[in-house]
Amino acid sequence: MDSIKLIVGLGNPGSKYDQTRHNAGFWFIDLLARKYGVSLRPDSKFNGEAAKAVIEHRDVWLLTPNTFMNRSGLAVQKLCQFYKIEPQEILVAHDELSFDAGTIRLKTGGGHAGHNGLRDIIAHLGNKDFHRLRIGIGHPGASHLVSDYVLKNPSQDDRISIEASLDRALLVTPLLIQGELQKAFHRLHSD
Repeated sequence: MDSIKLIVGLGNPGSKYDQTRHNAGFWFIDLLARKYGVSLRPDSKFNGEAAKAVIEHRDVWLLTPNTFMNRSGLAVQKLCQFYKIEPQEILVAHDELSFDAGTIRLKTGGGHAGHNGLRDIIAHLGNKDFHRLRIGIGHPGASHLVSDYVLKNPSQDDRISIEASLDRALLVTPLLIQGELQKAFHRLHSD
């Protein structure tokens, strides 16, 4: 596998959404920025906030789009075009309804499974072969609207579980940067 050169966290901008389930991807980027001593800064040419971190002696871009979730692809496309980053060098961290809070999984390629942020990235890149860090947030069940659920804050227990899963992902990030997807997959999925 190629090494990861861009890690994108998906979410919605603004303080209204900071703590909502849909912003789990932003939470992961915040953890990475703190761990590697960088600050995300608004960058209008990329329609988001970006920072270059050095992870495992390699330059890695961190990006949070400042567009709403369903327009995330524009920021990803612009940064990738500018720095000549290929889809297989991208890791997208996003909330995942299919998994309980606290479950976290890696995946390469595939469809968008109804996730509007992934749908827009696939459309803008014209390619679905990027890597995904799927952050479990749980599912509201058939009696609730998914859109309402993802735009609400998780319970305290769910938040603790999600944060613990992000900490596990942080531990395998160096393997991803080195292009060791199978090792990262094994370590993350065996927890």
